[in-house]
Amino acid sequence: MQNGKTGHGEEAQDKGGDPLSGAAPRLFEQALAILAGQIGQGTLPAGTRLSESVIAAQFGISRAPARRALAELERLGLVEKAEGRGYRVRETDGRRGISSTPSSLALGSEDLRLVPQSSWERIYGEVEDEIVARVSYGSWRLNEAELARHYNVSRTVARDVIGRLQQSGVIRKDERARWYAPALTPGHIDELYELRWLLEPAALVKAASNLPAGLLSRLRASLEEAIAHAHEIGGDTLDRLEQELHVELLGHCGNRALMQAIALQQSLLIAHRFLYRWTPRLFETEPFLPEHLAVVERLEAGNPKAAAEALEQHLRVSRSRAAARVAAVVEQVNPEPLSYLERLD
Repeated sequence: MQNGKTGHGEEAQDKGGDPLSGAAPRLFEQALAILAGQIGQGTLPAGTRLSESVIAAQFGISRAPARRALAELERLGLVEKAEGRGYRVRETDGRRGISSTPSSLALGSEDLRLVPQSSWERIYGEVEDEIVARVSYGSWRLNEAELARHYNVSRTVARDVIGRLQQSGVIRKDERARWYAPALTPGHIDELYELRWLLEPAALVKAASNLPAGLLSRLRASLEEAIAHAHEIGGDTLDRLEQELHVELLGHCGNRALMQAIALQQSLLIAHRFLYRWTPRLFETEPFLPEHLAVVERLEAGNPKAAAEALEQHLRVSRSRAAARVAAVVEQVNPEPLSYLERLD
């Protein structure tokens, strides 16, 4: 991407782990957890310098998830920007007795590598991200042969990626059986949201009797924490909260066919990962937070019908906000040409 900011496209291995979307696990979160643990244990003492390239090499990931792990460590107060480039581990009160001798992150520990095992997973996140970043501007044809050539993978791997893009609703076939990603026009957004408010409340009612103990209290606590810090939360948190309600909770409905039908419309959730990243402060406070909380509270009160009604209302009012985010992204981001994506005007 080109807009004076670093391109998002290299975030190839950084997607959520929804089994219906086919996305690879979030590698930046895995790297973050390990690094935070090493800092807390003193394996990485105060003064240790960390950089994207070193972390990427350590974990066998691209620089983009390494960059996001470092940014989150900084947000948590565990590291700070170093002079020149990179970061250094901060001294904290919670690590008494830990050596403060600066060190560097050692390489070569194979048990720390986070590379996904499946070939398609290694490129899926980036392909999905590149497509989603462009559908705000128009529709795009996806060329399987060029996709394989671009990433130097087999046509079989390219087909696996395309199959999962289709499962998540990101791409579809035209009348000539060619793959394309439809533009997020206001009309298309309306259609997707209409299908969602017809399907998701039904799944919610079915899920209500199957929810594991503690799930609703955890979701409520997450939402209340986000509402209390509404001016501080970023796009990753907004994306996680969306996934908790619309994917994790609904996934307990027990009707796989219904969930597959919903997943085909949840390309909007995938798009929101990108949209939230660029527009986390589009509204003074994020409107969906109290709306999600209303759904959870009605479920906790034992009233799944009222919860379904609250979910439907949430989805009805959300479509205009999604269109506003798309319009805001168009003003900020300018996509680079890619050999496997052709703009359809």
